[in-house]
Amino acid sequence: MSKLLILSDRAEEYENILRAAKLPDLEIFAFTGADVEAKIANQCEIVLGYPSQIRDNLPSLTKLRWVQTISAGIELLLVPDLRRDYVLTNARGVFGDLMSEYVFGYLLSHEKHIFKHRQFQEEKCWDGSDTGSLRGKTIGLLGVGSIGAHIAKTAKHFGMTVHGYTRSSESSPDVDVYYHNDLMEFARGVDYLVNIFPNTPDTQKLLDASVFRALPKTALFINVGRGSAVDEKALQAALEEGKIAGAVLDVFDEEPLPKDHPFWTTPNLWITFHTAGPSLPKNIAHVFIENYHRYIKGEALNYQVDFERGY
Repeated sequence: MSKLLILSDRAEEYENILRAAKLPDLEIFAFTGADVEAKIANQCEIVLGYPSQIRDNLPSLTKLRWVQTISAGIELLLVPDLRRDYVLTNARGVFGDLMSEYVFGYLLSHEKHIFKHRQFQEEKCWDGSDTGSLRGKTIGLLGVGSIGAHIAKTAKHFGMTVHGYTRSSESSPDVDVYYHNDLMEFARGVDYLVNIFPNTPDTQKLLDASVFRALPKTALFINVGRGSAVDEKALQAALEEGKIAGAVLDVFDEEPLPKDHPFWTTPNLWITFHTAGPSLPKNIAHVFIENYHRYIKGEALNYQVDFERGY
């Protein structure tokens, strides 16, 4: 009998979904906080939960064999002095549609001048000027994994050209041109730049002043990847100096964003709160269920994380 420990503020939802799935030979323990009894933790070989809660309980998980995170981000479990004697899988394949809705919500708002029109309405000012269109525009995706591939597919629906910047795969049929090296050339050729990269040593402050200078002045930057990929001072300067048209940020170097951070008042910047791709139990549970069936059969698990590469 395998024993599963659920660590989430929505633990009861996960437990109900997994019990309804009638997974064979699985005993479930669910906790919403960090107050897990050690006598329970040290029995469990499988954990499903948030990286922060998993990290806090690692010392008590003496029989741990497999961790399935609820999120795509797993940086908190990659700290060098933490144990790595288990299989780590993260949540993939479930955020693509959510991220795509977020990205294209802002792209369409930008092209159709939705925010500007609202301002005109408040000012009782009639403005009949033409708006733009996504058709014929180029979107540049920094990272073309499962999320990037989904955004690329949506972009083709709107008649866009898709450029992808990646260190590895070229598996998406909806990417028209792949780039692997010249980030400046990549940036110069896009109308919209979307960062989807995870937090790795190679992506730290990748988007610096030189990248924002290379972008066309009409470009919009969107970050749904990790805040660590952006030189925040360089982005602030680019917006204040009009080097790019605007930016949409869902992730930041420090979260929550400090109240004295200049981004709150930076012009042409829209902020959301790490909410672009929520971890919904009904979606994440299915990732776990499929992996559990593979686990009990001794098969390789989906979405395994390489501790050294960081993804």
